[in-house]
Amino acid sequence: MNWFKTEVSGPRRKALKTLTMASVLALGLSSLAPAAHAAGTTIRAVMHSGLRVLDPIITTAHITRNHGYMIYDTLLSMDANYKPQPQMAEYKVSDDGLTYTLTLRDGLLWHDGTPVTAEDCVASLKRWAQRDTGGQMLMDYAESLTAADAKTIVLKLKKPFGPTLEMLAKPSSVVPFMMPKRIAETPASESITDQIGSGPFKFVKAEFQPGVKVVYEKFDKYVPRKEPPSWTAGGKVAYVDRVEWVNMPDAQTALNAINNGEIDYMEAPPVDLLPLAEANPDIKKFRWTPLNTQTMGQMNVLYPPFDNVKIRRAAMLALGQNDVLAALIGNPEYFAACPSMYGCGVPLSTDAGAPKTFATGDIKAAQALLKEAGYDGTPVVILQPTDVITVAPQPVVAAQALRNAGFKVTLQPMDWQTLVTRRASQAPLAEGGWSLFFTNWIGAEVWTPLVNPMLNTRGKKGGFFGWLDDPEIIKMREEFAAAKTLDEQKAVATKIQQRAYDDAAYVPLGSYYIPALYRTSLSGLIQGPAPLFWNIKKAN
Repeated sequence: MNWFKTEVSGPRRKALKTLTMASVLALGLSSLAPAAHAAGTTIRAVMHSGLRVLDPIITTAHITRNHGYMIYDTLLSMDANYKPQPQMAEYKVSDDGLTYTLTLRDGLLWHDGTPVTAEDCVASLKRWAQRDTGGQMLMDYAESLTAADAKTIVLKLKKPFGPTLEMLAKPSSVVPFMMPKRIAETPASESITDQIGSGPFKFVKAEFQPGVKVVYEKFDKYVPRKEPPSWTAGGKVAYVDRVEWVNMPDAQTALNAINNGEIDYMEAPPVDLLPLAEANPDIKKFRWTPLNTQTMGQMNVLYPPFDNVKIRRAAMLALGQNDVLAALIGNPEYFAACPSMYGCGVPLSTDAGAPKTFATGDIKAAQALLKEAGYDGTPVVILQPTDVITVAPQPVVAAQALRNAGFKVTLQPMDWQTLVTRRASQAPLAEGGWSLFFTNWIGAEVWTPLVNPMLNTRGKKGGFFGWLDDPEIIKMREEFAAAKTLDEQKAVATKIQQRAYDDAAYVPLGSYYIPALYRTSLSGLIQGPAPLFWNIKKAN
């Protein structure tokens, strides 16, 4: 079932008539010179963020997800029609829907040369399921998960769980990537330190400079599937010898670099700078995912002021989507207000429970509710990343809206990688805690109540950051999993969203997309749930 359709459309922005090439800054460019040992073809890319956290199971950070897709593989994968397909393993489902048997295909090796085994995969699934919202639910239904032999993985359920294949093929953040058993047995609360995967590229540890440069080399023993690539399914053929991610926090510097040919790919250029690239015939735009991205704010409910649901609702009323989107994206061709927690233009889309003023905000209503709630002036501590263009504007806009409503607000600047570590803290404000942070999700990360992390209301034990504890939503998610038809799913999803808005579980702030830029020397780029580097060829 193809659930999604393009949501944001409109006339193209006028092309800039005069290309203004600012001077290329020195920052980072010295690292772009080809290394003496780097014979062969190399793609140099500037991603949306520097990479510091290397464990794709312990964080939902997109840059770590991107890293995961470079070096790891999955048992099943999602194709462009949003259907689970065999990847590392073929699968069979018993007639009663209670037993899933997955058989590893021949020739699978880890990057250290040892064979991939079923025991490795069982350990990987168990660790993944401790961190992922869908994985947690799958394990709630599991009776056992075992390795029957070196190539056979058997998952037995206590009762049918319809989305089992979809969970095993889950795309984007907290993907069920396979790792060697010795690595996968790392406690799920600790980050892994060994980067051995079985994917088409290998991580080059000796050249890794956290937040500066990441290097991947083609894994020449990788055996791709025979099918054509489709999203994360099909053949993952590495046509280039190396991929280098070079961090350039200054967007103008990165844009100059791609205009001059020092880099080949730029994942997230600022929309207002796109005309500078559109005027260059050697550069094209590429929508690497057909799904829109949802930007959102997450409140911490463990401590004041957001432990009070009325105060959370007041904050929600104060935040207008249009103001946030205008600051984040600027050009309305690329964004739209959207009240649905599942994204707009999708089957489960609904406005149930959303404030009627979700697009504009309502400061007066927020002021009144804040007074009714007895707000005592406890400051709202907002984590403010300054180095990533897709998450830097939201805190500034939100801070002003909250101040207008009567909140006291403290902005704490930091880099994004520090934020993705800091947000895991459950400490009080006085001990380094936080009140509010902002992030973004692509459509596949929020499109159902099972995968939407913010609807995983398990509180301090397994819930999403912010740690809302609402057993009623958990119960309704089980109803959703048991639904037999799309109409039944819609009915339950609508109830869940109504409840989540009542809780002020989080604040959806609209949807957008940002096209990547690439030089025309590259070909074969494919869409997916993340920027993917297999199937790309580079002309000399």
